[in-house]
Amino acid sequence: MDTGRSVGFVTSFDRAAGYGFVLPLNSEEPVFFRTDDIAGRHALSEGQQVSFVLVLGDGRFEAKEIRP
Repeated sequence: MDTGRSVGFVTSFDRAAGYGFVLPLNSEEPVFFRTDDIAGRHALSEGQQVSFVLVLGDGRFEAKEIRP
């Protein structure tokens, strides 16, 4: 795995709305992501394991560079 990447599981994903949430391992707080931040394809399933980069957005952390 790449250095600086986190691993977690998709808790929800609304493709029509263009966003979702991923729960990092060892965390109780879901992290927001946008469809544009998914690398490659634009379909994720609840419970799917992904890796991502955590970035501080507007007052909250966001998942970027999401890879299934």
